[in-house]
Amino acid sequence: MQCPRCKNTDVAYFYKGSKGYYCRKCIKFKRILLEEELEVFDVKEIKEGISEYTLPFTLTPQQEQVSKQCKEAILHQDVLLHCVCGAGKTEITYRSIQQALDLKQKVAFSIPRRQVVLELGKRLQSVFKDCKVITVCMGHTEELDGDLIVLTMHQLYRYPKCFDLLIVDEADAFPYKGNEVLKNIALNSCKGHIIYTTATLDEYLKQRVQDQSIAYLTLHRRPTNALLPVPRVITLPNLFLWFYLLYRLSRNQRKIMLFVPTIAMAKRMYKWLKLYFRIDYITSETEDPQSILMRFKHQQIKVIITTTILERGITISDVDVYVLYANHEVFDEASLVQMVGRMGRVAPFVKGDGILFCNAYSEEVHRCIKQLRRSNEVSMVYE
Repeated sequence: MQCPRCKNTDVAYFYKGSKGYYCRKCIKFKRILLEEELEVFDVKEIKEGISEYTLPFTLTPQQEQVSKQCKEAILHQDVLLHCVCGAGKTEITYRSIQQALDLKQKVAFSIPRRQVVLELGKRLQSVFKDCKVITVCMGHTEELDGDLIVLTMHQLYRYPKCFDLLIVDEADAFPYKGNEVLKNIALNSCKGHIIYTTATLDEYLKQRVQDQSIAYLTLHRRPTNALLPVPRVITLPNLFLWFYLLYRLSRNQRKIMLFVPTIAMAKRMYKWLKLYFRIDYITSETEDPQSILMRFKHQQIKVIITTTILERGITISDVDVYVLYANHEVFDEASLVQMVGRMGRVAPFVKGDGILFCNAYSEEVHRCIKQLRRSNEVSMVYE
């Protein structure tokens, strides 16, 4: 037995109802009987003359080269865009999107988080002005078909064998990372090829690179042409760690993103630090994170306390990054690289003061520093 949607073969997940066997592993995406054919999504034909796009800036020579390589490779195989944080992964895919639309192919851009879907949808519509861009995520499921569909990964179940080009953004991030159900639903939605974009590789992508089953393209330099900021590591006992954090916050005149490992800690830190600083916090429980981010961007707030919810998909100029208890088990190499990757993304603020506050040695912290230094070394070699 095999589920036609998530490809599960574990008999423990199959249940026999009155109409036959169905899979409980992916039942939250709508029940489907094993004997059923997946309902094919009825897509409208792509019109001609909608593929032109306009960028408000010029790609760097390095971005141009990777963009052209991606466009050529995606015709024949899946592509992995392994680019450092802030290298412009989204813009590099535009040529491939244009090519697919010219061929009247259906394109989707899947993203881990709902808020980023809504933001990217607006961004892509401003670039592909003649193309109908729609967003599909929680609260936005009234319209399901367009020329270019931007959606969360959980919404891919609606589109079996639909897309000729599927872009999986941040393929190593939650909830896609390690989730066999979502991975197989994504594969099931694509009848063509997939572009995976990320700054940090998980084991699945590493294995595909090793097997040479995917075109592997890299970009180790940001458009600003500056090296990646490498954070300092401060290891102290708990009490001294907190005093040193308070000292650094009081001395720093720039905006600061303070990452903490848990929601409970974010709330405690907010109650304590709001006595001394203009501060707010964002977690997965925050009802209106955008208003807080706007206040932060306009310097109405000096410090924003957050969890891994803001480790990706956000660009703020002139910001420093502090990670409290960077050695916590919640943080791995990938999340640490992504968090410190919020620094130095916008010229002229290409440098940043990043600090990883630890109360014990961490192998993940060590790997994070090693990866950032290696990226800088590689970018200087190819300069």
